[in-house]
Amino acid sequence: MNRQYDVVALGELLVDFTENGMSNQGNPLLEANPGGAPCNVLAMLRNLGFKSAFIGKVGDDMFGRMLESRAREAGIDTKGLIFSKEYQTTLAFVHNEPNGDRDFSFYRRLGADVMLEADEIDVGLIKNSKVFHFGTLSMTDEIGEAATKKAVAIAKESGCLISFDPNYRKPLWRSEEYAVEKIKWGLEVCDVLKISDNEIELITGDTDYERGALKLQQEYDIPIVFATLGADGSMAFHNGITAFVPGFITKKTIETTGAGDTFCACALGYMLRMAGVQGAVKKGTGELVGITRNWDRAAVFEGLDEYHLSDLLTYANAAASIITTRKGALSVMPTRDEISRFIVDNLE
Repeated sequence: MNRQYDVVALGELLVDFTENGMSNQGNPLLEANPGGAPCNVLAMLRNLGFKSAFIGKVGDDMFGRMLESRAREAGIDTKGLIFSKEYQTTLAFVHNEPNGDRDFSFYRRLGADVMLEADEIDVGLIKNSKVFHFGTLSMTDEIGEAATKKAVAIAKESGCLISFDPNYRKPLWRSEEYAVEKIKWGLEVCDVLKISDNEIELITGDTDYERGALKLQQEYDIPIVFATLGADGSMAFHNGITAFVPGFITKKTIETTGAGDTFCACALGYMLRMAGVQGAVKKGTGELVGITRNWDRAAVFEGLDEYHLSDLLTYANAAASIITTRKGALSVMPTRDEISRFIVDNLE
């Protein structure tokens, strides 16, 4: 069965206010960057030539309209995006710590993104997609959780590959225990897991990230797990194979917003391209002009031996490193040519 979209994602679309110097009066200047992990993933996939669509909700306000416009400019189909007159667009303020970590402050109480209702989901988008991607931030409140679980159920019934990134943000949860409960639900339903080192520790209590990731893969029977280790690199676990590739260190890094999303998109894109199921997109139009083979969810795992897993990690690490040299994520994702040049320049 041919499907119109390569990847459809559901979740948060919000504004990331990132630091951009100081004013003449000594006040911090903040730049309003379009963000939200699921849409970041879709934007990177679009740069890789894949056709994507987003399902979510924003406020019918200046920020919501800006986000919809920027998502469309990034090549993402936004027909599944709802504008709310009742709830406002969620805002996030990102502070960069001296050690490189980020501190988030969210303005999200009754934010539009968590108020997406189950009956507002564009079911047709999911049924017409090869991959369905989601995270946990749509499940911090009951209304959004119900919508997320309905979408995942539709995706499973439709034979979509289920991709999951916990994307844990402590300030958004009522408790750590509640967050872990929702993350574990995501682990139970996914086929592809992208998880960070701190999330592995959160769920397993293990600081040996390889051991912790393997434990999660075995306990939840997840076909493929990608573990990101920040600047140290990343690991992949599939079919008894463990692959590790160190990260690309660049002195040009200014912030890490979107690095995990960029990595996730590149991993999914690599698997889809290996499977030969990528929908061809006419340049400049987003129009689907051909598909190389019918969708078979099992095909994405074909040929993923140690060599190809290492190649995948190298590519995804490079893209993630590039995005750390830019402010924001959704609108400044690297292109395929940029990633290829970066790898050549940094592996010589």
